[in-house]
Amino acid sequence: MTRFRQQIRFATTGDGVKIAYAESGAGPPLVRAAHWMTHVDWDWRTPVLLPWLERLSQRHRLVRYDSRGSGLSQREITSFGLDELVSDLEAVVDACGLQQFALFGASQGGAAAITYAARHPERVTHLVLMSAYARGTLVRSPEKQSVVEATAELMRTGWGQQNAAFRQMMTMQFIPSGTAEQVCAFNDLQKVSCAPDHAARMMLSLSRVDASSALAAIRCPTLVMHCRGDARVPFDEGLYLAREIEGAVFEPLETDNHYPMEGEPAFDRAVELIEQFVAAPQPAQGFPQLSARQREMLDLLASGLDNAQIAAHLGLAEKTVRNTVSALFDKLGVENRSQAIVMARNAGLGR
Repeated sequence: MTRFRQQIRFATTGDGVKIAYAESGAGPPLVRAAHWMTHVDWDWRTPVLLPWLERLSQRHRLVRYDSRGSGLSQREITSFGLDELVSDLEAVVDACGLQQFALFGASQGGAAAITYAARHPERVTHLVLMSAYARGTLVRSPEKQSVVEATAELMRTGWGQQNAAFRQMMTMQFIPSGTAEQVCAFNDLQKVSCAPDHAARMMLSLSRVDASSALAAIRCPTLVMHCRGDARVPFDEGLYLAREIEGAVFEPLETDNHYPMEGEPAFDRAVELIEQFVAAPQPAQGFPQLSARQREMLDLLASGLDNAQIAAHLGLAEKTVRNTVSALFDKLGVENRSQAIVMARNAGLGR
């Protein structure tokens, strides 16, 4: 029995869909973008997700939700592309009254989290991505069209049956190293999270998701974690996210599971990485037009360092620093170093 309690409420999206969301714990807000299979009530009672919810609720006001068509959210829907999934996230954040928060996107929730962070840079303080992707299966590998369509058809016929044979096949792709209890619970999660037809349509839609154009627009500190043996989302996709998001930190997780399960070292490591990353002070706030590197340099400028000192601090060539600082002045609309320092210190930097 968990020592935390959750409260379940409902938010309404711009297109009128009712989204179920839950809050637990206390502290700085951490919002978990919905991924494919969730059920805010059932998740709270399962060995698959409850350990994650408990650990993240220890230090945060944890907000999570079921995407449209899933869990306790409205099931009768007609569209669920990337824009709609971002709309679900927007509705929940607004219903909670959150102005700034850390955003956690795991698995299929990564594309929505990436897009939201790019569209609302003033609200996302930190972005954490785990076994996530910006490009769906058919965007990464168009040659897998027949495999994706065949899997979708199997979902329509096998997802809701009492016999768990098909769901077991899916489970072995998600948590091949899970315990017998975790495997059984994941089989059940598939059945309760959504109807067979919705599962098939959602998989087809997610296979065509492409949020890659938003990666260059992300301005908040970003942590990318990816399970090295992940059979659902290739390890290379995690590397791709880290390369395309400026200043992102990349951390491999040593597990064959799609995301770490309680009882394996990778679970404790992932939670530790999230806590350390989200708790770290940001070098700059209030300058969403700047890249992560430019914000870091602005903070160092405001601290009184010259170009040579900044170069030594960051391990960069002095010429690189000089060029980046010039670009920074242009984005701030200032003429010189002194004006930039005054602006930065007025925003609380350089302290």
